[in-house]
Amino acid sequence: MYDYFLGGKTNYEVDRKAAAVALGALPNIMVAARQNREFMHRAVRLLAREHGLTQFLDIGTGIPTSPNLHQVAQRERPEARVVYSDNDPIVLTYARALMSSTPEGATDYIEADVRQPHVILEHARRRLDFTRPVALSLVALLHFVPDEDGPHALVRELLAPLPPGSALVLSHGTADLEPDAEEVARIYRERGITLHVRTRTAVERFFDGLRLVEPGIVASCDWRPEYIGEDDLPALPGSVTPEQSCVWAGVALKP
Repeated sequence: MYDYFLGGKTNYEVDRKAAAVALGALPNIMVAARQNREFMHRAVRLLAREHGLTQFLDIGTGIPTSPNLHQVAQRERPEARVVYSDNDPIVLTYARALMSSTPEGATDYIEADVRQPHVILEHARRRLDFTRPVALSLVALLHFVPDEDGPHALVRELLAPLPPGSALVLSHGTADLEPDAEEVARIYRERGITLHVRTRTAVERFFDGLRLVEPGIVASCDWRPEYIGEDDLPALPGSVTPEQSCVWAGVALKP
């Protein structure tokens, strides 16, 4: 569904039917998906340019929709190394698109669930040097993790072995900005997909103990819009509002 909302071609009839129902409840959902994706691009650019990060661990990768994280990172830093992880076997089918890399850098993929942080971290150590900063990307992922699975504890466990200077890139669906997002969450749950939109207060907790990068936790459309790149989609006509984005987004550094 996310690929469909982004205008991609790797989606199926069942996805498109479910997406049509979601669009009926929240007509701006395609704008929200696009803004979320562009937030990830901008965050990667900022971390590579301003903070010199060359290592990225992206969990909840999703169907490859170009440009992928490694393409953005390696355009800034050709030596960048990226490890992707997802628990969807369909993503594994398309993982070859995630394996392309610059000669100087590297990409890798593991099929694993975010609720298995030890499995992900053990694999990531084979490609990434945990004595140097790593950017952990959890973009539009944790709203698929219910409270009973301890999403905040999972983030702390994933960050624990990463050294100072590492970063957390995180976005999360919310009804704070657009109440109809709750209806979309209900539609997902009716189709067997766990989805829980959370408040800003709950999202802030993911960044406990970290130093937020300006402008802090904001609507995805408002996070450092000057970092748009040549690979991004053409700008939408008019200005995008926080209500249309439906997502809290932020980047923070580990002290």
